[in-house]
Amino acid sequence: MPGKTHSFWIGMSLCLASLALPSSRVRGDGTIDDRRALRRSPVVEVFEKTKNAVVNISTTQIIQVRSSMIFDSLFDEMFDFPTGAGPTRELKRTAVGSGFVIHPSGYIVTNAHVVARTAERKVIFPDKQEFDAEIVATDARRDLAVLKISADKPLDSINLGRSDDLMVGESVIAIGNPLGLDTTVTTGVVSALDRSLEVRGEVALDGLIQTDASINPGNSGGPLLNILGELIGITTAIRGDAQNIGFAIPVHRLMETLPELLSVERRYRIIVGLKVSPLGDRLVKEVRPGTPAAKAQIQPGDTIVSVNGMSLRHGIDYDIALVGHHAGETLLLEIDRQGKRYRIPLVSEPMPKPDGLTLARQKFGVEVEMLSANVVRKLELSSIRGMLITKIEKDGPAQRAGLEAGDILVDIGPFVPRSLDDLGLLLEDLPSGTPLTVSLLREGKRLIYRLRTQIIAR
Repeated sequence: MPGKTHSFWIGMSLCLASLALPSSRVRGDGTIDDRRALRRSPVVEVFEKTKNAVVNISTTQIIQVRSSMIFDSLFDEMFDFPTGAGPTRELKRTAVGSGFVIHPSGYIVTNAHVVARTAERKVIFPDKQEFDAEIVATDARRDLAVLKISADKPLDSINLGRSDDLMVGESVIAIGNPLGLDTTVTTGVVSALDRSLEVRGEVALDGLIQTDASINPGNSGGPLLNILGELIGITTAIRGDAQNIGFAIPVHRLMETLPELLSVERRYRIIVGLKVSPLGDRLVKEVRPGTPAAKAQIQPGDTIVSVNGMSLRHGIDYDIALVGHHAGETLLLEIDRQGKRYRIPLVSEPMPKPDGLTLARQKFGVEVEMLSANVVRKLELSSIRGMLITKIEKDGPAQRAGLEAGDILVDIGPFVPRSLDDLGLLLEDLPSGTPLTVSLLREGKRLIYRLRTQIIAR
């Protein structure tokens, strides 16, 4: 036993001595023993590569009310106020979430529920720079949203990976702002694939990635990364009744949704005429007749290799490459056609602005106007943007959906129209028979309530 005791204390002494060693030292042969470099793991590499593209999203909802309550049927929340017509009270709620930069020009992805019904949104970077954020579009069904900030320099962005080849058990890394603790990194594995998340007994989201990487309130909207630092998912929810069970929306769902959310041609009022598969094959799916793409003789089945020198890894990179492009500018496309490479210049054309008022009458049977300051004061609501419905066509789509004159139209489908131009952009290509979920504010006798309903375009 004395020999074993002696060996034990020698081992302990060596361990303590190793802890006391400096981070680097000179070996006997004169080389540097950098112990910090030896500890540099793939997780460290991924974190340092991506941390500046992960943001904290601070949101505020401010509503002034004189009524006895506000009821929001979407999120089942109720706030009680004194009855009667006494002084108004201001309800102010703040929350935090996460997001990440998808394009250097200031486009940011997060969860739809992070920014739902918010009056103010601040995007905060790890270096503490803050920017006001505009909601470009939201898709509540997929719980995805795109924000836009105006930065004075190109931003670091996260590269998109794949979620169709994930392996159960492979390592993953989550970065976000859990409980307000900014730029927190956690690690784990893919626990399962194709999970469904139920809310009140109904499937809210499906096809989710399950992970045991620690995800807490505030992580929502942040990136889930593979060991190469590529985005494989967007963290969205946790199981409140269990530990180490979190969920993420797979990146291929984001790729499928982004073209609609970005709406590059409509947003920048340009005509290119290409539709590219958003996933990995980069194939041209459609060329609209008479457009610049048709004039440049691009064909369905061509593969877009690069745009203006920017290589495309995924089809969604095509839409991202068009962000900021203006009508009349030249796009230099490199394509692959049956194994041969071609460089094709394409000059985009201007797209006329649609008439939002006319399209609202044609598609929905409603007359609308922008919400005026007088209406906001009358309802004693602050920081609410929307459109006032002034007239409803008898037996039109809006009336059949339950809309009424006096309702405030807050959002239409995944979009938040901020102007009549925005409304026109949303409706100009809307096919007949398309169902859209709309959110409304309606004034009752003693309450102002929010409701959601579905309207079918004609």
